[in-house]
Amino acid sequence: MGLLMDDLHTPSVPTGAAASAPNGVPKEELPLVELIAERDRVQSELLALGTVLESHGVNMRTSLTTFDGFPRDDIDVAQIRTTRARMIHLQNDYKNLMGKIEIGLHAHHAGLAAQSSPAPPASRPATQPTAGQATEQGPVPDTPFAKVNTVEGGSPADTAGLKPGDMVLRFGNATWLNHEKLGKVAETVSQNEGRQIRVVVERQQGSGGGSTQMELQLTPRRGWGGRGLLGCHLLPL
Repeated sequence: MGLLMDDLHTPSVPTGAAASAPNGVPKEELPLVELIAERDRVQSELLALGTVLESHGVNMRTSLTTFDGFPRDDIDVAQIRTTRARMIHLQNDYKNLMGKIEIGLHAHHAGLAAQSSPAPPASRPATQPTAGQATEQGPVPDTPFAKVNTVEGGSPADTAGLKPGDMVLRFGNATWLNHEKLGKVAETVSQNEGRQIRVVVERQQGSGGGSTQMELQLTPRRGWGGRGLLGCHLLPL
């Protein structure tokens, strides 16, 4: 853990218009496959840093001071502040990368469509898809936008098969493109009490075992013996 925290003091993914990947190439010039690889690297570091916060029993919003304004002495305040700062830095990079990946995917699908379709008549010029639109080649691949932090035993989330550490790809109609800081997830839950919601997650298969995509059916309900309609806690990525 000490090695991880030492690395936190030297950001490895700079932000801004001149930001470059580890190989020194500006992110704006990276091919799509390398943008996706860089996204995965940033996501992995965010997950590792989230584990650091969890080890201290805090999150991004937990107060680090006592009621009278003094730093808490039961936690490593300096380490937590450093971790939070790094996570904010990486979250901004993640959003920047996702925007570039979305544009790159649409351009890639548009190119495939152009290669497989005859040229349109002169009177009907071809149009290019814009960001946020799906192409004839299929929708933009799902990307994790939240992590399952905790699951209460006997809760609707537990019954559905959700596990801590699951990465949420879809929650009803909520995806990484429209979840609005999980606001759409909360809206989906409140509007579907007693009805099944399709949830797609990505689950790690042990150390070095890769990951598996799973589709679950989650039914929000009251009276299961705990708080809320789900009995789980999600962390936005």
